[in-house]
Amino acid sequence: MREARIKIPAESGDAVYHCITRVVNGERRLDEPAREVLRKQLWQVAAFCGVHIHTYAILSNHFHVLVMVPQRAPLSDEELLRRYRRLYPTPTKFQVARLDVIESELRSGGPEGDAWRKRQLALMGDVSQFMKLVKQRFSVWFNKSHQRYGTLWAERFKSLLVEPTGRAIETVAAYIDLNPVRAGLVDDPKDYRFCGYGEAVAGNPEAQRGLLSLRNETDWSTAQAGYRLALFGTAAAPRDHAVSVTPEALQQVVASGGKLPLTTLLRCRIRHFTDGAVLGSQAFVQQQLAAYRTLHHRRARTAVRPMPTLTDWGGLATLRGLRRPALG
Repeated sequence: MREARIKIPAESGDAVYHCITRVVNGERRLDEPAREVLRKQLWQVAAFCGVHIHTYAILSNHFHVLVMVPQRAPLSDEELLRRYRRLYPTPTKFQVARLDVIESELRSGGPEGDAWRKRQLALMGDVSQFMKLVKQRFSVWFNKSHQRYGTLWAERFKSLLVEPTGRAIETVAAYIDLNPVRAGLVDDPKDYRFCGYGEAVAGNPEAQRGLLSLRNETDWSTAQAGYRLALFGTAAAPRDHAVSVTPEALQQVVASGGKLPLTTLLRCRIRHFTDGAVLGSQAFVQQQLAAYRTLHHRRARTAVRPMPTLTDWGGLATLRGLRRPALG
């Protein structure tokens, strides 16, 4: 299985993906104004494609996003038009006039309206289309504003299929929100504007809904307190409880067969969360492996693998074995 993402049959329901993409050559091109534009575009494209953002993190040379992609369902023309307007909140005069023509064609059942409907439906409920649209729209803005041309992103995005309930999804979300902490930008992700948790703490209702649905909660205060347990192991201040570990110290723990608290390990780079293909309980990973084999009518040359025995993962497993060092 060469792809970092495994497509599962549509009848299996909603799917959650951790997606990551990097700037070409690892260049640190995303300054604060660029990150602000990308932050806004993530929410706009998600609303258009019908995917739900649980959390995200934008850094200077890459970004992560954890999204739930609902099972595809029929959409009315009114819903397609509403989503289209979310994608263009400040349309040009040409776009306004064009949309008037489209609305007229849709009402009359004209061929141009049918063609427009098919194009929009093809972009709905698909993680690949969501990421493609985000990257394309941001590239257009970035190249125009920086008077450059050519590719901005290094390669096709990576994605990890995550079990939508239980330990896996919250662990991956915490790993994403701790990106600015790993990068040494802040001590607490609540102080970083360009991540889901920071935006939720600042009061953005969409970001709060993303973390509420992550924990299946309805009250933000309760959800925030619970989520901080995943981030720090406590609801108290991070300086009192969060522990970082250097790569050298981590390798010593690996060599000695020791263990670390999960909240400490999440401050290290864990390649299983980007390159493991599938993450969840052993039963979930086995189910996705079986679905892959059925969908593609061939045997995948891989097997369910437990996570490294460096912490209590709560029974999490992954699908792909990693040839390079998994932690760092």
